[in-house]
Amino acid sequence: MRIDKFLAENVSFSRSKIKMLIESGEIKVNDESVKPNYKLTTDDEIQIDILPDKEVEILPVDIPIDIVYQDKDIIVVNKKSGMVVHPAVGHWDDTLVNSLLYHVNDLSGINGEIRPGIVHRIDKDTSGLLVVAKNDAAHISLSEQLKNHNIERLYIAICHGVIQHDKGRINAPIGRSKKDRKMMDVIDGGREAITHFEVLERFDKYSLIECKLETGRTHQIRVHMKYIGYPILGDPMYGRRKDHHIFGQFLHAKSISFRHPRTDEKMQFESDLPSEFTDFLEDIR
Repeated sequence: MRIDKFLAENVSFSRSKIKMLIESGEIKVNDESVKPNYKLTTDDEIQIDILPDKEVEILPVDIPIDIVYQDKDIIVVNKKSGMVVHPAVGHWDDTLVNSLLYHVNDLSGINGEIRPGIVHRIDKDTSGLLVVAKNDAAHISLSEQLKNHNIERLYIAICHGVIQHDKGRINAPIGRSKKDRKMMDVIDGGREAITHFEVLERFDKYSLIECKLETGRTHQIRVHMKYIGYPILGDPMYGRRKDHHIFGQFLHAKSISFRHPRTDEKMQFESDLPSEFTDFLEDIR
C-alpha cells in the first residue's frame, strides 16, 4: 500500500497534510525520506516528527562555524566533530542550524523550521563538509542531484584492523536494526547501500581508508565497515567496546562536489583533516 493511503487510514491527518509532511521530511520510512507514492513493505518503520508550535521556534545562537564558501544560493560548511546538524531532543540550541541562523541572513524553508536549508547531513561525531541551500530553488536542485547520485562525497577514515585488499566495494542492504531500533544494520530487505573504499595506508592495528558513497543511507560507512569486520575507530555505536575518544569517531567528510544550482558550474571543495585526526596518525606512524 502507498504510504500516503496507509497514513490517511491510520492517523488523523488529511491526505494533503500527509503529503506536505512527507515532502517536508517530517514523515520518513526507516529514517529515510520518501515520496508520497512509496510502497510500504513488511517491517518498514514509519517515523512522524511533528513538534508543538511552542517547541518549533529555533533560535539563532552565536556558535563559531567554519564557512568554506558562500554565495547567494549556497553555503559550504566544514562541520566539527561533536556538532549535531539540526535540532532534536537533547540538542535544541547547540546545532549547526542554530549557528547558521545566527551567521546567515537567509536559508531555504523547504525542510521547515527545524531543518532550514539542510539538504543532507553528516553524523554528530563525523567532521567535514556539507552543502546548505539558501533558497528553495537551490534546495530543489541539490536534492535532485543527491537523489540522482550526482553529488560526490569522499570520506577519510581510520578503521580497526589491517585490510589486505587495496580496494573494495561493499554492496549490502541497510535497514533499522532488529536488536536496537536506534541503530542501523545490514539486513535482508533493507535499502540498497553501496560503499567503495580504498586503503591509503596500513599500520600495525589500523588502516587509513578513503570511502566514496554510491548511496546515502543513514550511518552507511559506519555500518558497512563494521559489517566487513573493520569498524571505524572511536565509533560510539558501531565500534569496539570501550573504544571512545574525546575527538569522536575518526571519520571525516573530506571532499564534496556538485553542480551549482544556478550556474550549473562544477563546484568542488576539500577540507583538511582535523588536528586530532592528524595527531593520531602521527602517533601510530
